[in-house]
Amino acid sequence: MTAQSITRGVRRKRTQSPLHRAIITGVSFGVMAVYLAMVGLLPMIHARAVIVDVLTMAHAALLAIGLGAGAYVARGERDKPAATIVLHGLIAGAISGGLLAVLVVAMNTIDLRSIFISLSPQTSDMLTLELDLEYAVPLLVAAAAVLGALGVLLARSPPTVRKPVLIGCSAVLFFGVFQELIQIMMQFNEAIGDVREFLYTWEGLTPEGAGAIFAIATGASVLSTRRRAGAGGSSWWQSRNGQLVKAGIAVVVLVLLPILAGSYIGQVLMLVGLYILMGMGLNLEVGLAGLLDLGFVAFFAVGAYTTALLTADSVHALATFTAIPHMSFWAAMPIAVLISVIVGVLFGIPVLGVRGDYLAVATLGLGEIVRVIVQSDAAAPLLAGAQGILQIPKPRIGDIELADPVALFFLTLVCAAVAAYFAWRLESSRLGRAWMAIRDDEDVAQALGINLVKVKLLAYGLGAAFAGLSGSIFAVMLTSVYPSSFQLLVSINVLALIIVGGMGSLPGVIVGSLALVGLPELLREFGENRYLFYGVALIVMMRIRPEGLWPSATRRRELHDFAGDLELEEPPPAVAGVAASVEHRPGE
Repeated sequence: MTAQSITRGVRRKRTQSPLHRAIITGVSFGVMAVYLAMVGLLPMIHARAVIVDVLTMAHAALLAIGLGAGAYVARGERDKPAATIVLHGLIAGAISGGLLAVLVVAMNTIDLRSIFISLSPQTSDMLTLELDLEYAVPLLVAAAAVLGALGVLLARSPPTVRKPVLIGCSAVLFFGVFQELIQIMMQFNEAIGDVREFLYTWEGLTPEGAGAIFAIATGASVLSTRRRAGAGGSSWWQSRNGQLVKAGIAVVVLVLLPILAGSYIGQVLMLVGLYILMGMGLNLEVGLAGLLDLGFVAFFAVGAYTTALLTADSVHALATFTAIPHMSFWAAMPIAVLISVIVGVLFGIPVLGVRGDYLAVATLGLGEIVRVIVQSDAAAPLLAGAQGILQIPKPRIGDIELADPVALFFLTLVCAAVAAYFAWRLESSRLGRAWMAIRDDEDVAQALGINLVKVKLLAYGLGAAFAGLSGSIFAVMLTSVYPSSFQLLVSINVLALIIVGGMGSLPGVIVGSLALVGLPELLREFGENRYLFYGVALIVMMRIRPEGLWPSATRRRELHDFAGDLELEEPPPAVAGVAASVEHRPGE
């Protein structure tokens, strides 16, 4: 490899001309719009109004594509004159609109429905706003070009302008997309019935309601920005007391939201809480210790089955064929956590000497062993096999039974708060620093006197404790446990929420759970297509924030420093020196 090739790799982003980049951006966003139309997503969401008789979700998606093309152009040309960037935004927008125009012309001249059944006359009417073709085609190109220029102007505008506008538009979109859920929540409170009638019809936001939401959200953002500016860039909210007040407000919202919103929201929040518990456990293994574990669902299953065996009024309960009496949930939960810890330690012993990708495969195999054992005929007399264990009683506090999803959510919330405290203390403890040391380099950590066997087994055991607690609550939530509830997908989802939230970050686990577990549940009204929105959101998020939604300070610094090194115009001296020595090696 020569010095020129290394320099070319490091300077890859600088070799592309701004005009060429604008053209590529326009083509990329245009292809995205055409794809959404051809697979039928745009026609489907066109039926959902964001603002009644003004804006549908399909038109909002097309507006976002045009603005996004301009914003992406502006992001890569920060050092160019404003007029040049606006021109490139126009070009990118026009190209994206031109590709849509080509699709519209093709739909009206060629029978494409034999291949793409979603390209119906209704789709054509949606794209052309029911205009004649000779007017619709230039309008598509011109409108997309204007949107590209507006995207550049918005991206280049000062934060005091850009931030309020984006917050206002996001608020309108949020209240429009989730209008059915929000209206159902408002029905539980008659005092805000007039507000609901002002904001909504049953088809979507009213224009007046959308304007009010935009004005309130924008005004709140402007006031917040001015307050921070008046305080010299900082505010009371950033102080210790302010942080405590914000934490208190968050707790109050968590307590009141399921009470006011009803059982469905309580069920969704409870499911999020269970994944938060598992995420905090896996975060100890992967985020802190660097032990990639794909068999984590096994600990979740151990907690659930232990609770079922100790509490269920079933022929498979331990009380049926042993002297162990039926236990309450409160007595069975600590035992379930303890057994999960023991299984976690035993689970870690065979893989102590395995690292990296091989560790992921090994833990995946161990997790599958647990699943196969649970489903096997040999364990069926105890674990009931595929039939599962039924009649698990709900927790009770005195004469009060925690049967409602809202009550079980509060139980999950308390357990998650206690577990979060222990996870936080572990992260800043001597053991937590030892985990981070072996994550960075096991050999160096061992040379510094860290007992790798002890530290790794503690990571597996303590991580399993969180999963066992989550499994115990899961068992009483469903009042039954089945092997089908403990698939590999659970481990993958927990790992994904850690990556999305921010590796090694405790707040990131919470945010990742809300994004990966709560969001698909709230989008359930869109049917199976909700996973399409979910997947697109993940791709965009990982492209914009690869460090996660709420990363740890160390992770953010590592990723941004690495990205900054790749964008250097000249290669680092060490790289250039190595390349020169390779290029001029004698005898070659």
